[in-house]
Amino acid sequence: MYTQCPECLTIYRVDGADLAAAHGSVRCGHCAAVFDALRTLSPQLPPEPIERIEAHPSRNAPPQLESPVFRPNPAQASLFAEATDRARAAERSSLPAFAKRRRRARQRSDWPWLVGCALLLLGLAGEIAWAEQARWIDDARAHAWLAPVCERLGCKLPLRHDASTLQLLSRDIRPHPSVPGALIISATLRNDASFVQAFPTVEITLSDLDEKRIAMRRFQPREYLGDTRALSAGLAPGASSSLVFEVADPGRNAVAFEFKFE
Repeated sequence: MYTQCPECLTIYRVDGADLAAAHGSVRCGHCAAVFDALRTLSPQLPPEPIERIEAHPSRNAPPQLESPVFRPNPAQASLFAEATDRARAAERSSLPAFAKRRRRARQRSDWPWLVGCALLLLGLAGEIAWAEQARWIDDARAHAWLAPVCERLGCKLPLRHDASTLQLLSRDIRPHPSVPGALIISATLRNDASFVQAFPTVEITLSDLDEKRIAMRRFQPREYLGDTRALSAGLAPGASSSLVFEVADPGRNAVAFEFKFE
C-alpha cells in the first residue's frame, strides 16, 4: 500500500501493521511532517506521471460492514480449553509408574538444593559484610543502626575513623638524643570530628630539595602511642594528642618531611 505526504508530496510504501499501531499517523522522512496516512492510502500507484494520490472523501458516519468473514464462539473456546486440560491430564496419567516415582522423587530431592543455595547466599553476604566491616563502621548511618544492636548483644563496636577530620597542629624533626643515626619526629594531632575517633595509621615521607622521596614509613597506632588505655579509648572530639616517631636518619639530603593519615 502507498500513501503521500501532503506537504512535500513524497510517496511512501507503508505497511498495514505500522499503520494499525500508530492509528494511521505517520511522519514524513523528507520534511518531518506528521500526517494521516489513511487519507491517501492506496493499494497501488496511479499511472505515471505521478503528481498526487487522490485523497479519500470524508464521511460523517462510519461505514456499515456487511460481509462478515468469521465470528468467534465463546462456547467453543471454553470447550477447546477443557479439551486441552483433559489431554494434558491424560498425558500425565499415562506415564509409567517408574516415571511417576522418579518425578516425585526428583521433586522431593529439590528442596535440599534450595536450602543449600540459600545458606550459601547467606554465607556469601556475611563474608562480604565482614570484608567491608570498616566501611560499615565508619558510615554514620550504619553506625547509628549497628550501635544499639551491638549494645543489646553485649558487644562493642570498633571506633570510627575519618582521616579527613584529623588536623595536624604542629610537627618537628630533630636528631635522636641517645641513638646515633636516628631522628625523632614529633607532631600534635587534633580530632575535629564530632565523635570519638580511632588513632590513624600515619605515613611519614622524607624528601630532598627536589621533592624526590628518599624514605617513607607507615606507623600503626601501637608503634607511636605507648599508652594502651589511650589507644583503646581513642581520640575524643576536639581533643589533641602528641605523637612521637623514631626513624633512621636517611642522610643530609632529607630536608623535608610530610605526614599522611589513613
